[in-house]
Amino acid sequence: MKPRTAEPRAGVLSDWIGRVELAEELGVTPDTLARWATRGTGPPLVKVGRRVFYRRKSVERWLAESERKNQNG
Repeated sequence: MKPRTAEPRAGVLSDWIGRVELAEELGVTPDTLARWATRGTGPPLVKVGRRVFYRRKSVERWLAESERKNQNG
């Protein structure tokens, strides 16, 4: 069996990122993302079995909305 690599995804998952990868990009832990999901405060996600995926455009939109909220309050 081939080892898994962090190569760019092709096909149906090309616009999606996993929890570990997103956590690394945001500088938080995967547990933090899971906690945010439970509270309903994190970026939108989809679960496929036990795996969690985030659409990159949705994460960008969530960040932009968070930025606007922080500027107003």
